[in-house]
Amino acid sequence: MTGIRSNDYHAGLVRELCKLPRETEWVEFKGNNKNPQEIGEYLSALANAAALNGKANAYMVWGIEDRTHDIVGTDFLPSAAKKGNEPFETWLLRSMKPKIHFTFFELSIDGNAVVLLEIGRAFRHPVRFQNEAFIRVGQVKKSLKDVPERERELWRILDHTPFENLIAIEHLPADEVLRLLDYPSYFDLLEQPLPSNSEGILDILKKDNLIRTCEAGGWDITNLGAILFAKRLGDFQQLKRKAIRVIQYRGIGRTETLKEQEGSKGYACSFEGLISYIHGLLPANEVIGKALRKTVPMFPELAVRELVANALIHQDFFVQGTGPMIEIFGDRIEITNPGESLVDTSRFVDSPPRSRNEALASMMRRFRICEERGSGIDKVVAQVENYQLPAPLFEILEGFTRTVLFAHKPLMAMDKDDRVRACYLHACLKYVSREFLTNTSLRHRFGIEEHNRSTVSRLIREAVDDSAIVCYDPSAAPKMRKYVPKWAVQQGTEGGL
Repeated sequence: MTGIRSNDYHAGLVRELCKLPRETEWVEFKGNNKNPQEIGEYLSALANAAALNGKANAYMVWGIEDRTHDIVGTDFLPSAAKKGNEPFETWLLRSMKPKIHFTFFELSIDGNAVVLLEIGRAFRHPVRFQNEAFIRVGQVKKSLKDVPERERELWRILDHTPFENLIAIEHLPADEVLRLLDYPSYFDLLEQPLPSNSEGILDILKKDNLIRTCEAGGWDITNLGAILFAKRLGDFQQLKRKAIRVIQYRGIGRTETLKEQEGSKGYACSFEGLISYIHGLLPANEVIGKALRKTVPMFPELAVRELVANALIHQDFFVQGTGPMIEIFGDRIEITNPGESLVDTSRFVDSPPRSRNEALASMMRRFRICEERGSGIDKVVAQVENYQLPAPLFEILEGFTRTVLFAHKPLMAMDKDDRVRACYLHACLKYVSREFLTNTSLRHRFGIEEHNRSTVSRLIREAVDDSAIVCYDPSAAPKMRKYVPKWAVQQGTEGGL
């Protein structure tokens, strides 16, 4: 729930819910029921029912007479309630899997105490309370496993509803939508004139699914609209932890932090500012030319831009409590995003683009923030080779994907993993260009002189022994041999590229 909404809004919401002719599958009225077990089961049932009914939220309301929907008041006080020695809300959250957003609001309406529980819809998996999932069927709460047809339908919806299509905030007046979204940036990025009135602005935002008309009147802001153009991500409860963190450390470890900044705006409207901020923190080298000194960034600007954009686009938004992070060290920059890559890290260069957030990726391409053809990683590797840096490292951690760019180090300072990885990625880059890794091409990659061909031959032999690359034609003379990535031969490239 967004922090911008007042008690008056919540009181008005309760009155609107009371106008419903009867309890729906996503609304439950209670008088003074304080049973923790039953509340937990209802929380699961309502979250799942909201997803099944296409609602952004479900609600429980205490202090409402069940039959007449009259406001009668309650003595239930969730902020003071406990389960054993544990605060009630903490116990509820701990008992839920997966974790969902829910918030209690303690209100006074016409002199009566009322409690509103707003429950975020289920996503990706049915919500379980103490390892059991529940659902509402009409006005009855049931175990989900007892209604298999509902369970199948719920899974179908959860499997086919992308993050971008979910609602971030619903039922807003037009002026509130325009206050929450940085809509001028949308038109600037597309190089389109700003419409002369709010109706024109809202109509265009709607066509791109940044907002939707709400069944109850007004507008809904989608997750796509909020994550790209929020003026303050903190205004969107489910997205505030998806803000980008940039951390600069002293030296090569994490023991001493120099600067830490968390972004507050949507990705699209703040991207250029983010990249400028990162480059302002990155170390640089001073190079002396024939007459003048000039400052050269330690890392290729294009490579940093592409990797940051990839981290934003390909993250798993359903991983709770964390967002993209850029960490800057004295000898490297690490870019981490929630979610394990959908593509094998060893095939980043040659694999076609694949994203779990297709609508987000499409919009970022239209804004020219990321690559449209899936060639971003190719450009990263090419830029790293032009700067003669160690090869980038792509790795999967548990639940995360991380890319590491390393500062320059001489070949003699590189360990075996660095050398083999550099040979492998060079072979991949050549392969997608329908070329081969050769002794000459690898010499150029490392900046090695012609008279040191034997050094490059040892690097190639090391990569072959490690099964990172293979000889394309073993019958060729040693000086004429060409090499391809290990997987290229497995795909049947013996007959030619």
